[in-house]
Formats: sequence, structure tokens, C-alpha cells
Amino acid sequence: MEPIVYPSIDWLAITPLIILLGGMLVLLVLGALTRPWPRAWYAWSHVEVAVAALVVEMVLWNRIGHEGPVTIINDALTIDRFTIFVWIGVTVALGLVSLATADYLRREDLDGPETYSLYVCAVIGAMVMAAANDLVVLFLGLEILSIALYVLAASHRRRVQSQESGLKYFVLGGFASAFFLYGVALLYGATGTTNIGGMGAYLGDQVFLDGDDAILLAGVALLLVGLAFKVAAVPFHFWTPDVYQGAPTPTTSFMASVGKFAAFAAMLRVLVTALPTRAEDWRPVVWVMAVLSVVVGSVLAVVQTDVKRMLAYSSISHAGFILIGVEAAGHQGDVDGLPSSLLYLMIYAVLVIGTFTVTALVTRTGDASSSLDSFRGLAKERPLLALAMTVFLLAQAGMPVTSGFVAKFGVIQAAAENESYAVAIVAMVASVIAAVLYLRIIISMWLADAESGDEAREKVSVPWTAGVVVTAAVIFTLVAGVFPGWLIDAARDALAR
Repeated sequence: MEPIVYPSIDWLAITPLIILLGGMLVLLVLGALTRPWPRAWYAWSHVEVAVAALVVEMVLWNRIGHEGPVTIINDALTIDRFTIFVWIGVTVALGLVSLATADYLRREDLDGPETYSLYVCAVIGAMVMAAANDLVVLFLGLEILSIALYVLAASHRRRVQSQESGLKYFVLGGFASAFFLYGVALLYGATGTTNIGGMGAYLGDQVFLDGDDAILLAGVALLLVGLAFKVAAVPFHFWTPDVYQGAPTPTTSFMASVGKFAAFAAMLRVLVTALPTRAEDWRPVVWVMAVLSVVVGSVLAVVQTDVKRMLAYSSISHAGFILIGVEAAGHQGDVDGLPSSLLYLMIYAVLVIGTFTVTALVTRTGDASSSLDSFRGLAKERPLLALAMTVFLLAQAGMPVTSGFVAKFGVIQAAAENESYAVAIVAMVASVIAAVLYLRIIISMWLADAESGDEAREKVSVPWTAGVVVTAAVIFTLVAGVFPGWLIDAARDALAR
């Protein structure tokens, strides 16, 4: 018998995954076997794990710059700067959301290690998705991320809306995963491999005649359906408003940041690495989804009265902007599409965490007061908090000197440089429409008159952990808006080979 040859493992390359997994298991066991920890200890413990992983990711970024990218574990994972950029983004999001969650769980009497461990589990799935060099491995990462998010959405045991949102997300997410898996099967049938790099090499040498690529096209279509659901792109967005509204608010920020980051990373990896020769087939579909997402998301956000639903439709619109960058990446010779998409993802992740952290504070005990009226008079009660929220909203609207302007300018510029003028014009018009949404919230905070009963409402408290998150997000938003060069260079370096 031939001896079994095991694949060699680059242990440093997977050290961030090991740190997160080991830290999650140790803290979960300790939390279960010891008395309840003092306030915020669970959060800070997971922040320390995230920081440890972040340090190793920085080391890997530097190593790849000197030695180049590598594929590891029998070509299952690709460790390049694209992967590390996404890993850094989701790890930072993990630390910020963990801190934002600390007082929320105490306020809702849900304090414990389970929520944080589910965050880490979801981040591990996101990291596997970003690094996957095989569609089967990508599917495993997608399911690890998705299952953790299903449980997190339903984790507020005393809110029926939370249970409902978790169930809706689970059922619809199961259908999306099935579409994705059928797409993987059809692509395997058409190319004979599930390896992403190998698939790209095969299709680069193959010529299809007389419609014998029908199985391939069906596989690409089903794959796009599964990924479009995860990024909440129109017309696969119907789950987003209900799930965002019903889920615990910190979980909503986690889904909107880490979930979107991972899904777009997977989409970019598959389309650009495995299917670049079929860009003429998938690019029109992405173009249509981008236009529909920016228009539908912006228009429907304006007519909402619940802030979490407003931000849910806003996230659909932002997904459309990122898809503009994806569409630009499908043009031959493009150099700005991929970097602009990665830049947008990093900026939006921080923005949405800051926005939902403020929203979680304003929803007060019970996490149910997320209507526009709940923000009325916030500037008089908590002026600094209202000022921070104003910065986040103006950034999402794309105002100059904020990071949001840099993000939107990047994807629109990429579209214009590839002569996709129609989608660029639609995006700019949609930005104007979406500005009405953000102005409604700002007006409610700063200019709305007090009404009878407002004085009886629970006061908005700002715990120091949430204050750290909001402050950090504001600083990043303004610094990246005024001095964006370092972040733009990092996004470009992430695509350097």
C-alpha cells in the first residue's frame, strides 16, 4: 500500500484562524464553568483575541509583500494580500462589535459568553470565505458564517421579533445556500474541478461552440443568486428589512459589516479568479443588480418610519454601489474596480458599526424603540452622541471630508473610466435621493420639537464601551475622509501580485 501523503501546512498562514478558534473555545468553556464575570469582561476578552489575530495578520501582510502569495493545505486556501485585507477588516469589526455589545447584553439581561463566541465563529467563516481557493471550501465558510448569523438574529429570547427574524433568515438563507451549492455542482460538471484557480485556467484554454456552455452558464447564474442573497442585492433583498429590524441591534451591525464583507470577498474571488473569461456573461447581470439595488434601496429607505428599516434599505443601496465596482472589475484592463470595492467594504464596515451602535443606545431597554420618533430631541439630551450620528449619516450620504465620499467617488470613478456612464449617473442620482433619508434622521435629532410624553421616556445612557466604539468610528470616518491616501494605497496593495 502506498503511504498516505498529507498536505503540508503553513502554520503561520493560518495562525489568525487558530487564535480566533482557540480563544473562542477557551473563553466559552471558562464562561460556562465559572461564575458570571464582571461587566464587559467577556467583551474585552474577545477584543484581546481579536487584537492578537490582528497582529499576526499584519505580520502576514508584510511577509506576503516580501515573499508573495501562497496557496496552502493542498490548494484549498489562498493567502494573499486580498485575503489579509479582508481578514483585517472582519477582525477589526469583531473587536468593535464586541465592545458595542457589552452594555447592550447587560441592559437586556442577556450577558454571557455565547453571543461573543458566535461572533468569533461567524468571523472564522468569513475568513475562510475570503481565503477559499475551492468552491467546496467556500461553501463550508459560507455555512459557518450563515449558521452563526441565524442564531445571533434570534438570540434575544424575550423578543418575538428577534425569533421571527432568525426564522425568516434561516429559511430564506437555506434556499440561497441550496442555489449556491447547485451552482457549484454545475460548474464542477462543466469544468471538472471545484478549484477556483484551476477553474480559471481551464476556462481560459477552453472554447465553447454551438451552445455547449449551457451547464456552465446555469452554474454561474445559480452561484450569483446565492451570493447576491448574502450581499442583499435586489431582487434578492427581501429578507433584509425584517431581519435587520427584528435582530438585536449589535447583531444587525455585525451582519451588515462582517456578513457583507465576507460575501463580497467571495463574489470578487469567484468572478475575477475563476470566471474572468466569462465576464461578458456575468457582467450584465451584475450591472442590472447594481442599478436596481441603488435605486430600490434609496427610494424605499426614504419612505420608512423605523430607523433600523431605513438603515436596512440603505445597506441595500450601499450593496449596489459596491456592485458597481464589481461590474467595473469585469472590464478587460480594469485597474480600479477591485480596489474601489475593497475600499468601500472597509469604509462601510466601520460606518455601519458606528451607526448601529448609536441606534442601539437610542432604542433603550427592550430594543424596540427604533422609530424615527425615538431620535427626536437627541441633540438636547446627548449632543455629542447626536453629533457622532450626524457624522455617520453624512458619511453614508457621501458628503466631502468624510470616508463615505471617498468610497462612493471610488466606485463611480471606476465605472466612468470603464465607460459605464449609465450606472455612474444612476448611482449619483440615487445618492441624492438617499440623502433625504439621512436628513430625516438628522432633522429629528436636531430640529424636531418635543412632544407630550417625551419627558417620560427612558434617558439615553452612553456606557464607556459604546463610547469607545463610537469615538473610534468617528475618528476613522473623518481621518479616512480628509487623508484617504493610506487607505486607498492599502486597497491597491491588496490586489498587487
